[in-house]
Parts: sequence; C-alpha cells; structure tokens
Amino acid sequence: MDKVFSRRTILVTGAGLTAGLTLPGVAHAGGAGSVGFVLDAETLDGGEQVTSLTLDTSRTGPIDPASLTTTTFSVHVKATSPIDTGGQDIGYDLDRPVTAARLDRRGNIVLELSHGEGQTGGGTLGYINSKGRNVRLHLVYTVTQNAPVRQRHGRPVTFTRFVQGRLTNPEVDAFSYHTSRSGMKYRLYSPASRHGLRPLIVWLHGGGEGASLPDDYYDNETTLRANRGALGFATREAQAIFDDAYVVAPQSTSAWMDDGPRFAPLIHEIIRDLLRTRPIDARRVYVVGCSNGGYMSLEMTTVYPTTFAASVPICGVVTAREEGDPPLIPDAELTAISTPTWLVASRDDDTVDPQANSVHAHELIPHSELTLYDHVIRNGHQFPGHWSWIYVARNDPSVHGTHVWQWMARKHR
Repeated sequence: MDKVFSRRTILVTGAGLTAGLTLPGVAHAGGAGSVGFVLDAETLDGGEQVTSLTLDTSRTGPIDPASLTTTTFSVHVKATSPIDTGGQDIGYDLDRPVTAARLDRRGNIVLELSHGEGQTGGGTLGYINSKGRNVRLHLVYTVTQNAPVRQRHGRPVTFTRFVQGRLTNPEVDAFSYHTSRSGMKYRLYSPASRHGLRPLIVWLHGGGEGASLPDDYYDNETTLRANRGALGFATREAQAIFDDAYVVAPQSTSAWMDDGPRFAPLIHEIIRDLLRTRPIDARRVYVVGCSNGGYMSLEMTTVYPTTFAASVPICGVVTAREEGDPPLIPDAELTAISTPTWLVASRDDDTVDPQANSVHAHELIPHSELTLYDHVIRNGHQFPGHWSWIYVARNDPSVHGTHVWQWMARKHR
C-alpha cells in the first residue's frame, strides 16, 4: 500500500483567548495543553466536503455538553493547490460557520460545519481549467476557542493549542491503495463477506480525475472524492443487490480518451490480477464509467468482448474529439458490441452532446438500453447536465420497473 498523508497533514495552531498562558483549569491533552483534531469529510453527489471537525478531547475528562454552543469555537480554513495552476485561484480562504457543537460517544467535541451542494469553502478538491484536472487541495484549518467549556463537575477548560490531523472519510477510506505491475494506480473495495466467488465492479473515472504526470501528480485520491461513482457500489444497498461485490477504481495517468487502446490492456491487467488473487467470479465482472470513463467503458467492451457481464457508459464520447479526426469508437465497433449495455445521459449536457454520442451509440449497440434525463437534479439541487453519473451512483435509472443496479446484478457471462 502506498497510502501517504504527510503531503497534506499540516500542523496548525489556533490561538484561543488564553493561548500561551498558564491558568487554573487549562486542559493538558496531548501535552502543553494541545488538542489534536481530524477533518471529517463526506463525498456528496457534487464532490467531497469537510462536514465537521472532531477534537480529541476525550482524555480531558467528561465535558458538560451544555457548555458547548455554536460560538464556543470558531473555524477558519485556507485551501491552496498542490501544483501550479497557471495563475488560476482554485482555493479559498474563509471562515467556516459552526452549525452545531456536540460530544461524540467517546467524549470528543465535534464541530459540525455548514456544508451542502454548491457551497463554497467545504470542498477538498479544486479544478484546474488549463489542465482539465481535479486536484486534492492543501487544507489548513485553524480552530479558535472563544469561551471555556466546562467539565461535568464544573471546572472550566480552555485549550491552548489545536493541532490538525488527517482527513477522514469512512467511505473513501474503505478502499485500499494499490499499484499494478504496469504502474497504474487503483483503489479497491473488498466486501465484508468473502465466502464463495464475488462479483467485481470496475469504475472508470471522468477526465478530471486522471493524473497530471508533468506536475508529478498521481495521487490515487480524486477517483473517490470527486463524485460517488465508485462509492455508490460500496454502499450497503448496492452490496445487498450485488451479493457482496468487489469494487475497483483504476486511475488513468492522463485521460482515458487520450489513448484508449493503450489504456485498455492496463485496465484488463488489473482485472486479471484481481481474478487471480481474490475470490471473484469471472462471469460477473461489470464495467461502469462516466464521461471519459463512459467512453472507456465502451472501449473495453470492444477490445474485450467476453470479459464483462454488463456495461453502463454514462455521458460517454464515441464521436471524434476534433473535427476531421476519426471517431473514438467507429460505428462498426459499436454495432459489434455483444456485452449487455445500458447508456445514461441528460439532454441538457453541454459538455458531451448526448444525441451524437449516447443516443447514437444506443441506436447501434444491439439490444442496448438508454435512460435520457431532462436535467440532473437531486434533493432540489440542479447540477450541470453533464453530471448524469449522479443518477447511476444512486441507482435511479430504470426501465420497465427494473433499476440499473438490479439489471446489472442479473447479468452473467
């Protein structure tokens, strides 16, 4: 495993009202009155956000929850890019409103932060336009204590220093880190139950989640943090439908569309290695991808027609990238696809023309299904039309009463 937190784990001091003073009642947690804290994150439909901070206060003694209010602590964050952006400011520098302060079961203080789709200041990723890449931002959080908290016996407690720890996201952290023999990085979710042969779901990311090798940036992170594409298949609901599936998310060294025929055997190598080393049923291997990955899902079924039990290309590209170029996937290859295929797109996609790509592919791929939405809307929030992968990650597409996950799970080679 090549899991590394040191690049983005930064020690931060948040000066409280009594910072640097020695007063009666000052807590000594972790030495010299310091308290560590972790960044609690969640991958929303629109990407990962830091939703709360957990302060390691359990060793200070029982704290009276009544002494915690939304103004007891203040939170500030500064986010910067880990690589050159060409002058684009993809970060932020602002206060994060505390919406609740509470104790968890261990006695740690949890500061709930304002967050939600479309809110600025909570995201862990930034998109660099000139590179077409999402990068994981350097996050520096500062916690300031504005008023003492009280222990249950009444003693006031003021912490003198707050030290930032790692970013935690239970869904993302459930995927282990790996690198193939050919050097392609990938993340792998292993099901809790491994009795008998299990299915394998291959998630192929969009163009923004590839590496940027000229910047020495290949993090094996954004594939799980930019959207819920892979994470959706690791949820309890999906795992019940697929009867405990492995989920693998390879990361391209650039973008799949840059050289699909070269990337195809590298992805296939990962699949073969997993079939060899894990209890996986070769008859139940599924491929799903969005945008660049939607193209790559189709490409995989043209190159390896007997590998996959089903394919779900989302807002994928089959046409030429530039005028005068050959199509990425010629009509003859689309017509020859034998893998059961369900295409998904939205009519208001202004990044990839759904009519020229998803609809066109559906008309040529024998017996394929197509779900074409008018807009991408979830919980009242309208996302860009290109983001139709949100629906697949939530098992929304259906045909004749059968949803896409159930349709996939019923397919066998």
